[in-house]
Amino acid sequence: MFTDHATIYVKGGDGGNGIVSYRREKYVPLGGPAGGDGGRGADVVFVVDEGLRTLIDFRYQRHFKAPQGEHGGTKNRHGAGAEDMLVKVPPGTLVKDRDTGVFLGDLTHHGDKLVVARGGRGGRGNTRFATATNKAPDMAEKGEPGEERWLELELRVLADVGLVGFPSVGKSTLLASVTRARPKVGAYHFTTLTPQLGVVEVPDGRSFVLADLPGLIEGAHEGLGLGHEFLRHVERTKVIVHVIDMAAVDGRDPVQDFHVIENELSTYDEALADRPRIVAANKMDLPDAQEGLEKFRAAFPDLEIFPISGATHQGLDAMLRRLADILDELPDIKATSVEDTDEQTHKVYRLEKVEPFTIRREGNEFIVESEELEKLVKMTNFQQFDAVKRFQRILKQKGIDDALRKRGAKDGDSIRIHDMVFDFVD
Repeated sequence: MFTDHATIYVKGGDGGNGIVSYRREKYVPLGGPAGGDGGRGADVVFVVDEGLRTLIDFRYQRHFKAPQGEHGGTKNRHGAGAEDMLVKVPPGTLVKDRDTGVFLGDLTHHGDKLVVARGGRGGRGNTRFATATNKAPDMAEKGEPGEERWLELELRVLADVGLVGFPSVGKSTLLASVTRARPKVGAYHFTTLTPQLGVVEVPDGRSFVLADLPGLIEGAHEGLGLGHEFLRHVERTKVIVHVIDMAAVDGRDPVQDFHVIENELSTYDEALADRPRIVAANKMDLPDAQEGLEKFRAAFPDLEIFPISGATHQGLDAMLRRLADILDELPDIKATSVEDTDEQTHKVYRLEKVEPFTIRREGNEFIVESEELEKLVKMTNFQQFDAVKRFQRILKQKGIDDALRKRGAKDGDSIRIHDMVFDFVD
């Protein structure tokens, strides 16, 4: 089953906890702190595997949680960092943050890697908090939580040559005739609902990847029919082959069909208008095909047209050689990528003032919102007296106490930071 969309959840591994420990050696009654740091949590990393052709695996596993770092040990022993979680994806995978819509990466080549969720750093052991005034701190940090997010994955087929045309013009038959691919072939519209790939071996030893793309209909650029499900795959192809039914089996007009398809391609993406293309004048083994071909040649005298028959293999060798020649002439040209769009390459960065925290009131509760403070709450062990004192000191240094007073907070009012609720003391 071909799947080209998936929504998955990824979470980097949490950092290991630092620990509270002291040296316990004979004849050293006041050995001092000896708690080690926790290890770093693992990253979730996407890796391109050229052996994959679909996102089907993500239908059965949607959650990916990387392992946690090891906790710190006694005698200042640091916990080991966790090994990264490698998730294989097929070439041509686009990755976006589902909630923000931010583009994260376009994975196209075998071995390409993209970190999609970073692991948290390990918490510090009590050795790290020793000072001249507190030589034996009774506190340690918890590990930093790993990043977590929902991702939208989209697969755009990577092929050298793409077959485009209306439904039932013979694209699947042509693919089966020149490759070992065995697409479903039927005498009804939209037999092919998903892209089919095959490797073409030209008689002179050259080869390239050919894709049979689902049939177009007028209005596809607006999402009609298979619409964008089809057109986004065309963006990746280096050469376009228009497959035209010259016998007009369904009563279609070959000239009009070509105009419609060209309009759909250019309307969806102007860059497609400049993509190299040829015309495969198909079904030349049927009656009336020669007459249709002559009319088509008269309408488009500048086009490269190859009379062929996918069913009888007529004219295929000449067309395949020409496609191989075109590809040889385009060594440095690649198919359109998300990275090539103006949105990605022409960004304007502006310095924006970011508030360190915000305070809002809901009833008798004051809610302090800040990513930095939320992380501090998660990494603080409130069972440790020294840790609580440190937390209070940081709030004061950051101006939280003064800001709460200005908002009207009084003794005994509830203050919430993330999931931690405590009483305000003036």
